[in-house]
Amino acid sequence: MSFAKELSNKINDLQYSTLPSEAVHWAKVGILDTVGVTIAGAHEPATRIVLGVSGSASGPSLVFGHARRIGALDAALVNGTASHALDFDDCNNTLGGHPSVPILPALFALADEIPVSGRDFIAAYVAGFETECKLSMVVNFHQYTKGWHPTTTIGVFGSAAACAHLLKLSVEQTATALSIAASLAAGIKSNFGTMTKPLHVGHCARSGLFAALLARDGFTAGATAFEHKHGYFEVFNGAGNYDAARAIPAWANPLDITRPGIAIKSYPCCGSTHQALDCMLELVHTHTLKPEQVARIDSWTHTRRLEHTNRPDPKSDLDAKFSVQYTLARALKDRTVKLEHFEGTNWQDPATRAILPKIHVAPYTTAQFPADNHFGAEVKVTLTDGRVVGTKTDQALGRSVDKPLPADMLKAKFDNCAARALSADNVARLYAAIQEFEHAKDVREIAALAAGMGGPQRVAA
Repeated sequence: MSFAKELSNKINDLQYSTLPSEAVHWAKVGILDTVGVTIAGAHEPATRIVLGVSGSASGPSLVFGHARRIGALDAALVNGTASHALDFDDCNNTLGGHPSVPILPALFALADEIPVSGRDFIAAYVAGFETECKLSMVVNFHQYTKGWHPTTTIGVFGSAAACAHLLKLSVEQTATALSIAASLAAGIKSNFGTMTKPLHVGHCARSGLFAALLARDGFTAGATAFEHKHGYFEVFNGAGNYDAARAIPAWANPLDITRPGIAIKSYPCCGSTHQALDCMLELVHTHTLKPEQVARIDSWTHTRRLEHTNRPDPKSDLDAKFSVQYTLARALKDRTVKLEHFEGTNWQDPATRAILPKIHVAPYTTAQFPADNHFGAEVKVTLTDGRVVGTKTDQALGRSVDKPLPADMLKAKFDNCAARALSADNVARLYAAIQEFEHAKDVREIAALAAGMGGPQRVAA
């Protein structure tokens, strides 16, 4: 049996009725967080440009944060770009990337076309989440280190699987959708720190939906698109750099959405900076640090994370999101890190940039953290009076189900994000509706609340 067929059997077997309660809980957390950051990113320049260039005529699918509806494929593209435009969306330790944004923009776009219950939507989301994470066990972290963007080069299969599940495709059709998606996988890390990174996600969400729709209508693809000598595994990883036998035995054992789970971001910047930020903010608040007291800051994170966050002189607002130096400087100067720090020309703030030369970063060693810990950080601050204060963490707050972001912080994040495009009433109504997501008879009733200031729009069934 082909790899795609084996995976498709698992995808189709997953049903809402078999989901543990914690999977439903975490699915709603992922939906809430992703909807919030998508609305917040709806009017970012990257989103506006993609929406303008797509040229989509009117259609059934809502553009989140706007009073406009377009075709489902274009909505997946635009909302997918918006969901990642602020780099504020969730992460997952198995995937080594962002698990929800390749999936949910595609599912919401599709759910605006066909009547979908909350339970069917959640089951499709979990199926897509599990697909991309178990595939990641096959190919990562080689693929990540090689320079691919696994959020999208792996996430496209999560999107295809989720959409195939929501469309109730057969095992054979789902396998075809995955094989089509193998030819649509894309995204390289050299474009991090630019508008193209969120475009990766928009393209991925659209491609997964596109693959499922093509498979539904009889499109064909190679049966061995994964294991063929010119297939996905060999082309993206190469011989000896993947293990296809890992995925199926690990399926739902446990479900990845429950363990290690969804990592919710506390800060609107690259997740590889967050553990150092937690340390820095702890020191700032514990010792009441001020910039004029600081002579030097030393920060250690995992070498793989430092490869794309060691940016001592960021050149744009998006570049600043990937600069551990800039984010640490903001933490010291402003005692927080928030969306406004990455807007407009705020990345050029003279007081913040004056701190940058004091910050020295390096990869940590096995003397600091175990070799299998990729998520830790240590920060030491040398003060002008010669004192040294420091702290370390094994992982950032919210990084796993063992260290979750508290519910009040999750709600505050959602409220702040959604308020950037919605009325206060719609923010409250949307939050309440997502809390009861599994009871929704038609997801369009919930999604309609994500319309921009033009007001919620309803589409007849």
